[in-house]
Amino acid sequence: MASHLQSLVLLVMVVTLVTLIIPTHAELTRNFYKRVCPKSLPVVRSIVEQAIIRERRIGASLLRLHFHDCFVNGCDGSVLLDDTSTFTGEKNAPPNKNSLRGFEVVDEIKAAVDKACKRSVVSCADILAIAARDSIAILGGPQLSYKVLLGRRDARNASQDAANSNLPPPFLSFSQLLSNFIAHGLDLKDLVALSGGHTIGFAQCFTFRDRIYNDTNIDQSFAASLQNKCPQSSGDDNLTPFDPTPATVDTTYYKELLHNRGLLHSDQELYKGSGSESDRLVELYSRKPFAFARDFKASMIKMGNMKPLTGNEGEIRLNCRKVN
Repeated sequence: MASHLQSLVLLVMVVTLVTLIIPTHAELTRNFYKRVCPKSLPVVRSIVEQAIIRERRIGASLLRLHFHDCFVNGCDGSVLLDDTSTFTGEKNAPPNKNSLRGFEVVDEIKAAVDKACKRSVVSCADILAIAARDSIAILGGPQLSYKVLLGRRDARNASQDAANSNLPPPFLSFSQLLSNFIAHGLDLKDLVALSGGHTIGFAQCFTFRDRIYNDTNIDQSFAASLQNKCPQSSGDDNLTPFDPTPATVDTTYYKELLHNRGLLHSDQELYKGSGSESDRLVELYSRKPFAFARDFKASMIKMGNMKPLTGNEGEIRLNCRKVN
């Protein structure tokens, strides 16, 4: 009887310990990995820093991966999945094909984190969220850092159709852009603030060709300079920076919009000089970096909370490119 009681007490203690160590609640939290693997976030930061030292452009690519993940069925790591015999994933959807980059860095982060944690406890979806935050802070300074919410789990499938229908293409009008963001639970301020992610990185010629040859709300000398880099019938993959400081998170992107030098049609749609709320936000961010940093960080946290898988949903992938 005493032996049975001791066994029962031991079982209760083990269950309690597991509950304390491994978070099972269904909300994202700032300290999700504090007990289970406190080394995880510094390891991610270290790998992201090394990757940016090798190629500063990769910071923009990691930020874009997180955005393109969250906008398709929520922030669930589905964008990282390779195609299988049972589903066609998101990587080869037109908005992503030959455009999304950084998958090898994510693999590098995953291997390093699993080694540090001595098991696979950090999800690929969380890796994307942390790497995006770290990229912003590294390229923009400590004022752009924020406490990323964690606890996402990874999807077991992906959908190319969902990527095609949910990711906003570069030719949308303002009303179409706003409708797209509202459908994802975001608002006008989120649209203007998150578009500031274009403060870093480059766009391919085919995404802005129509703008530089056909749009009227574009600085003509700016258009002419871009036409040299992006001919009408060739050079689809030629790269042009979104703004003159493509490796620094700053407010130059918004300053360019004030002079009709937005690279994408969808960029310039945020500012038309009509005194709209969108115009006022662009003007605010162009003048006050603190306001941009404040709103951008808040919108990044809000976007990262879009329909995450939590608790017992999904899985923690061993390999970010395939389901377990």
